[in-house]
Amino acid sequence: MAPLLTMILSACLCGGYLILARRWQILDLPNERSSHAMPTPHGGGVPTIAALLLGTWLASAAGVDWGVEYLVMLGTAAALVVIGVVDDLRSLGVGLRFALYSACSLIVVNTLYHFILEPSVLAWALGLLTVVALLWLLNLYNFMDGIDAFAAVQCMLACAGAWVIASQSGADPAYRQFCLLLLAAQAGFLVWNWPPAKLFMGDAGSVPTGLLLGALALLGSVRGYLPLACWLILLGPFIVDASATLAWRIATGQRFTQPHRLHAYQRLSRRYGGHRPVVLMLIAIVVLWLFPLAWLAGLCPKYGLFLVILAYLPLLAGMAKTAKLG
Repeated sequence: MAPLLTMILSACLCGGYLILARRWQILDLPNERSSHAMPTPHGGGVPTIAALLLGTWLASAAGVDWGVEYLVMLGTAAALVVIGVVDDLRSLGVGLRFALYSACSLIVVNTLYHFILEPSVLAWALGLLTVVALLWLLNLYNFMDGIDAFAAVQCMLACAGAWVIASQSGADPAYRQFCLLLLAAQAGFLVWNWPPAKLFMGDAGSVPTGLLLGALALLGSVRGYLPLACWLILLGPFIVDASATLAWRIATGQRFTQPHRLHAYQRLSRRYGGHRPVVLMLIAIVVLWLFPLAWLAGLCPKYGLFLVILAYLPLLAGMAKTAKLG
């Protein structure tokens, strides 16, 4: 019952927050880089992550044994929510935000790999490389949260796919439950974020969501619950769009640190005149193409790299095509 209650809590908390955000004028005002036309309340990640925290408490009361890894994941996610709220109120500098995001990523990775106390240079190198990868994922999730429902639906689809594959492989019940709870919290938020959105997630939601997804991927790999390739495939649309767009902007000498509207999903939303067609396209891609490949990666881990490449090639081809849309 914990996932169902989490979804209801998330929907109710987001609805209550929406009333307060409108009253207090916590609004995302449209500008030349926005993909929305009307002032819309933002910060929906606060009640969403709060619902997740309450959901894990309910699951614990029902007998789920959360290990220290999950507590660290939740603690760092909560810290990122606070950072997002403070940034909205006081506008933290880019350098300070980067340092705080890096610290959270380091805490999560070291909890899983314990590399800081290792004397091996290789262990340190692999650990720091993993920190950079997790840091990139939480940032790219923020970059990709630009149109209605997009970030929430990607999280829900990835968690649903991971839950199915992990259930078939006999993964730890806590791992499977956490996937469902994160899915449920995002589903409650989606009630208010489905196009046309009444509430935006904001940095307080997208950044911790990216961290939690990355942490789940690393935890599944470390504990043998789920090959890392499964998560890389399920999160393919976000990873490919954000990474390829950044690489292209750097290669062409653009100021890649500046906000823009050049992601494939942004081009597609302008091409089709709305957000809903792009979200439905994402659902179709994940369900019909990426999930079957992720399922195969779970069954045949030794072919994981090949399946990731196979999954990404059509996505890259699609990005090349969308680049012509302007």
